[in-house]
Amino acid sequence: MSMETPILGGGGEDAPGTEAIKNTTTQDFMRDVVEASRERPVLVDFWAPWCGPCKQLTPVLEKVVRAAKGAVHLVKMNIDDHPEVPGQMGVQSIPAVFAFKDGQPVDGFMGALPESQINAFIARLVGETVGAAAEVETAEAALEAGDVNAAAQVFGEILQGDPENMDALGGLTKCYIKTRDLDRAEQTLALAPPAKADSAPIAGARAALGLARKSDDAGDVEAARAKADENPNDPQARFDLALALNASGDRDGALEALLTIVAKNRTWNDDAARKQLVQFFEAWGSTDPATVSGRQKLSSLLFA
Repeated sequence: MSMETPILGGGGEDAPGTEAIKNTTTQDFMRDVVEASRERPVLVDFWAPWCGPCKQLTPVLEKVVRAAKGAVHLVKMNIDDHPEVPGQMGVQSIPAVFAFKDGQPVDGFMGALPESQINAFIARLVGETVGAAAEVETAEAALEAGDVNAAAQVFGEILQGDPENMDALGGLTKCYIKTRDLDRAEQTLALAPPAKADSAPIAGARAALGLARKSDDAGDVEAARAKADENPNDPQARFDLALALNASGDRDGALEALLTIVAKNRTWNDDAARKQLVQFFEAWGSTDPATVSGRQKLSSLLFA
């Protein structure tokens, strides 16, 4: 999943005559923001032409709001032309974004946040409108982009409302893995009810935890590569190289190393290379490009 994955709006498309993104004035603020927020959440972007960070933030806000497909609206106000409202709201620096819901300001942030954090912010704002599935998708996008804190916050909020949401539990486990808090990751996994302990999200998180523990012993990639090159017929050296490559983020390289073992000596060490590939696939997820490619190549070798 890419970092750019948008929030999927559950509020439906905008009705004819309404706009998801518009500019407002002091005179129209009550209609465009306060009253409109009784129908759906409204973000207010306070900006000015001279503000550099505003020029970075506004296009990202517009992109995310458009992707929300009606679940939230964006209203922009130039504080140079209309200083009264931002003055009343205590805006002291820009960009400043306020979220209105049911006629009241309910949340906000300042500064040019990355897209993943804006996605998470809107996911929290629209809540049940977006739905847990889209919130999970938003959190997964943040996690893949490296924004662990934003991802963990969304996963945690989902679990507060639905403790048996295994997508969120597996995602939160991966957040702890990402920060190398493996004990906490294991404790989080243990919260899965027995009936769901083998569900795909939990199995994937469990596999990721197993890989994380192995990566502690994987060693340096270059040292492992040198050893494998010196001993091209040693499956263990190539196996160790695969673990080191995966730990460094080189999934394609890890696949190639293990597939080479399968091709040359499939039964080595009680089928260890194939079993390790299966663990990779579970940890990476069924839709990851490396998993899709790896499964295809493994099948070609096993059933040729």
